[in-house]
Amino acid sequence: MIQLPIDIQQLWNLSKEDFLLVSKKVFQWQAGHNEVYKQWVNLNRASATELISIPFLPISFYKTQDVFIGPKPVTLFESSGTTQDVVSKHWIQDTHLYQQSFLHAFNLFYGAPSNYCVIGLLPSYLERGNSSLVYMVNQLIKSSGHSESGFYLDDFKKLDTVLKKLEEKKQPVWLIGVSFALTDFAAAYPQKLNYTTVIETGGMKGRKKELTREELHQVLSSNLGTKNIHSEYGMTELLSQAYAIKEGIFRCPPWMKVLVADEEDPIALKETGRGVLHIIDLANLHSCSFIATEDLGEVFSDGSFKVIGRVDASERRGCSLLVV
Repeated sequence: MIQLPIDIQQLWNLSKEDFLLVSKKVFQWQAGHNEVYKQWVNLNRASATELISIPFLPISFYKTQDVFIGPKPVTLFESSGTTQDVVSKHWIQDTHLYQQSFLHAFNLFYGAPSNYCVIGLLPSYLERGNSSLVYMVNQLIKSSGHSESGFYLDDFKKLDTVLKKLEEKKQPVWLIGVSFALTDFAAAYPQKLNYTTVIETGGMKGRKKELTREELHQVLSSNLGTKNIHSEYGMTELLSQAYAIKEGIFRCPPWMKVLVADEEDPIALKETGRGVLHIIDLANLHSCSFIATEDLGEVFSDGSFKVIGRVDASERRGCSLLVV
């Protein structure tokens, strides 16, 4: 195994002051050992004197190239899609690193998983074991240790019964789901949730009329009787997630950062403003930590960001295609 450029444990409490230094080390290491990224860096003739000078790999490369470092991994995550779609493939060298990343992020934003009953309104692990989101939720279900934790996509009636029982016990619940499944459940079983936090993972992706995030949250909040409607921002090509706990504004864990590029000039990066979102995910060590997405958004001075939409002509993607 190729020696890593950093101590992984330093990522989870990485200071803002050290972020640039660690990013440079990761950039130099990946540019030297990742053949796909090396070619991209050479084409851009780039060096990393500051974050905005690092070349970001277009996310579309994950549909046509095997982006990884070291021997061929055995674990493969694939993005959601129909049979006609060309999906992204993310080879995972170290699933333990992925687990560390999402567990540290969960603890940062929500506390210990053992405090919750974790419910996924998602396909079960056996049905979609190659989904990074399903893998994450499955591990959180195990970490919660609660007898009612599990996947409930195909049984709204049972979920309604379980939620009512948990509400009576004042048991905190972490309910994560694809957006159209959440809206379907909320419409079929409207209720009042006092101890449940709802986390949606994205738009309708062609399954229903597309709603803005604000409209989606309003529908869920009205039908489920709670203001605790949060959002998760993650993707197959990354190993980290950002969460929006209030007003649709996402915040990153210490090892993740979002930059923005002008739609007309993708090389012109900046740390704040509106444009195409570029993600630094330092946990994505064995792949590429510098990804140019196809999401439009705005990055604020404190590092938080919001997602506005998609780049024109970009393909459908996202977790709401999981059950297609």
